[in-house]
Amino acid sequence: MLILQKYGGTSVGSVERIKAVAQRVKQTVQNNNTVVVVVSAMGKTTDDLLSLSKAVSTNPSRREMDMLLSTGEQVSIALLSMALQELGQPAISLTGAQVRIITDAEHGRARILEIQPKRIQHYLNQGTVVVVAGFQGMSSGDNFEITTLGRGGSDISAVALGAALKANLCEIYTDVPGIFTTDPRIVPEAQLIPEITCDEMLELASLGAKVLHPRAVEIARNYGVPLVVRSSWNNAPGTRIISPIAKPRSLKGLEINKAVYGVELETNQVKVVRWQGRDRLGVTAELFGEIARDNLDVNLIIQSIQEDDAKDIALTVVNRGFEQGETLGAAVSETKLKELITSALYGATWQGSEEVEMMVEQNMATVAITGTGMIGRPGVAAKMFSTLAEAGVNIEMISTSELKITCVINAEVCDRAVAVLCQAFEIDPSVVLGPDSIQEFSSDSSPSPVCGAVVDLNQACITIRHVRDQPGMAAKVFGRLAQENISVDMIIQSQRCQRLNGIPTCDIAFTVAQADALAASMALKALALSIGCGEIIVDTEIAKVSLVGGGMVAQPLVVAQFFEALAQQQITIQMITSSDTKISCVVAQEEGVKALNAVHKGSIPVVKNYPQTVKGLATPAKPSYAG
Repeated sequence: MLILQKYGGTSVGSVERIKAVAQRVKQTVQNNNTVVVVVSAMGKTTDDLLSLSKAVSTNPSRREMDMLLSTGEQVSIALLSMALQELGQPAISLTGAQVRIITDAEHGRARILEIQPKRIQHYLNQGTVVVVAGFQGMSSGDNFEITTLGRGGSDISAVALGAALKANLCEIYTDVPGIFTTDPRIVPEAQLIPEITCDEMLELASLGAKVLHPRAVEIARNYGVPLVVRSSWNNAPGTRIISPIAKPRSLKGLEINKAVYGVELETNQVKVVRWQGRDRLGVTAELFGEIARDNLDVNLIIQSIQEDDAKDIALTVVNRGFEQGETLGAAVSETKLKELITSALYGATWQGSEEVEMMVEQNMATVAITGTGMIGRPGVAAKMFSTLAEAGVNIEMISTSELKITCVINAEVCDRAVAVLCQAFEIDPSVVLGPDSIQEFSSDSSPSPVCGAVVDLNQACITIRHVRDQPGMAAKVFGRLAQENISVDMIIQSQRCQRLNGIPTCDIAFTVAQADALAASMALKALALSIGCGEIIVDTEIAKVSLVGGGMVAQPLVVAQFFEALAQQQITIQMITSSDTKISCVVAQEEGVKALNAVHKGSIPVVKNYPQTVKGLATPAKPSYAG
């Protein structure tokens, strides 16, 4: 059995810990396994090297930074190889270049193009443990430049090697015992998750959980690499990360394969929009409580804030579970929907109220592109929006996640939308997926409705006022951001149109990393004149709290519990967006931690029949953010 083991910086942070790792590796070999080890730099070595660079240069070149930072891992691999040899276990250390981990030439953030594992295989055939420097590679072409993959890149190195070597198991050893339902430093009641799907892990990692790099999870998902996250300090089983059954895929272009693998279409939907002139705490919780009681199948949820602090909430109700041939309009009438929502808003006093308006649109559809790492590839969303715009397809709602970008459109143009998207992303039109498509995973267990909750305190919200409500506007906005290589997370388009000089307009809001907020706002200000929009507002005092679970689809009660948990803590929701596997809310930054505690307590089920808990595990330091 070929096992690939990765040890992080804290796991090899001292001579004693390196010796302990050597003992674990030797024991794994003695259990009749072949072993490849990937290690990070010792402890705070990378931070120390960064400090040295700042001491000699205010603006060091990316190339020289890669030359400097790559030395940290070389110290670790040499010492671990020596420790193994001292135990009588043959071992050899190899840098990323010696292994021939070939990358593109983007210093500091390189992506792996391919791995040529012949040299590793030669040593493995001799019974030698191969210790590989993580985080680094070598550029393609004739220059053979040393490159690094970015912070956390040793995870990427390990899983990519696992894919190239067709490893039976890839073990990620770290300073925590596995993946938790949330950050145990913030929520003491956080529980260890015994098993989680790659899709769920990818969402958690992209939302801020730091045990695994999102790119590593992406590779594991694409190539079916079996993953386990375990503690370096004990022999507990850790968390198993389940990959879908992998389809044959070339190892060429390992990290730059097609970003989009499929197009999905779901028809026979109803869009319900509610506008409210004033906000009332708990309205959303009451609304979804009513929806859960009526067992309506809600697909997408979007809430935005208007210029006058009024809010609108839009959702799509899906025709699932009704008798064949019965339309959603017949099963749930427009009057029924209005009564349902307005009674949730105002109870018995809603009739005659002028503060709430309702719109119900039948004959809607959702069209989506699917892949992995969607948020981390800003050009993908822009390409989807521009493709639809060029075909004259107007986008009414947008939902984004790491796995899918979904647009709500009029059903009359759905065939045209699917055709142009298949052409743009080189997808076979005969394999367009529908709502009943099932992803096969290498596990018999079905996903829990909810697996984890995350808060991100390092995001900013940017709102563009009065964008013309016509095809192509979203494409121009997000195309401009893609040119600046700015990744966008939540995208929210208001449903209330305001007419300015006879032209219908709406607001578009989105979230980005705080570090990208200034660059994003500057780029959009340069675009504003050409698209004729209003002011651009940047808010850095926000937090994004999210709930993730592969079983959340068609679970309105879970969504209702999420909103109820926030309402009970008197937390005002500013914006909402959802996808198949997550629901995210923007709240005030000062309420982010409180929101996470509330959501975790109100929505995460207790993980039963699993011996590990946060308490009682021996760790030499505070645990890292585990999810």
